[in-house]
Amino acid sequence: MSTTPTTPTPAESAESAESAEPSEPSEPSEPSEPEHPNRSPEFALSFDSVAAQYATSRPGYPPQLFAEVEELAGRPLAGATAVDVGAGTGIATRLLRDRGAHVIAVEPGPGMGAQLRAALPDTPLVRAVGDALPLAAASADFVTYAQAFHWTDPARSVPEALRVLRPGGALALWWNFPDPDVPWAAAQEARLKSRLPGYHAHGGPAVAAHTVEAVAPGLSPLHRCLRWTRRIPLDVHLAHLGSRSYFAQLGPERAAPVLADERDHLRAVFPDGVVEEAYALDVTVVRSPGRTRQRPTARAGDRMP
Repeated sequence: MSTTPTTPTPAESAESAESAEPSEPSEPSEPSEPEHPNRSPEFALSFDSVAAQYATSRPGYPPQLFAEVEELAGRPLAGATAVDVGAGTGIATRLLRDRGAHVIAVEPGPGMGAQLRAALPDTPLVRAVGDALPLAAASADFVTYAQAFHWTDPARSVPEALRVLRPGGALALWWNFPDPDVPWAAAQEARLKSRLPGYHAHGGPAVAAHTVEAVAPGLSPLHRCLRWTRRIPLDVHLAHLGSRSYFAQLGPERAAPVLADERDHLRAVFPDGVVEEAYALDVTVVRSPGRTRQRPTARAGDRMP
């Protein structure tokens, strides 16, 4: 795995931890217009049908991501209470824990939650969504969304995160996206967009920052982008594709010919059967109002309104 920093540019029973006890969520505001064209229960919960596949084929995140989150947040993850919303099968949950954070996982899907519980049995798991967190106010140092924030209604989820965060805490949002500067990845994205109903592409490198600013004026989101790669067998790459929501929503029979065509295309690019996936990893961090911490060193392209 290689990582290159670049500039600019959401189980069944609820458990609680001493540092973030469940409480009634705050009264939600009126929902905003969906930013995600398929933000619906059917799409969001479609991952349950491919939960095991998701757990074994999805990419993780490079260590540099967590270094960036810590720098932008102005505090370390070690010893912090982190609420990982849309935790899925626990890919980011595990990495946050390994970084020294005390993690509470929040996941609405029973299938995905079951995978997380099996992998991380000692991690508290709450079945809920980011739009209504059943956690006490001012009970966490970080609220994180790994590959999940786009399933929420920001007009609800951002205020909820800010409610749960302690003064000076941080909301951190990040996504792996196929690197658009890599020709084979860009070509694959174009093919999938043309064939798959419900396909969603990344809305631009600063979309999360703009979204947070729109629903919580006065905050100052910071955005950075990392680029990294991983080498995996072709079959794992195809399983990764099949774990995406729009493939899961299609069902195995309708997804099979699309995946077969992708196999043919990729064999031409990677004749040895090993795919080098290239990612642009977008990360946005916004600090909750509260005590002042030292701001991170500004880099060219950082958004610091």
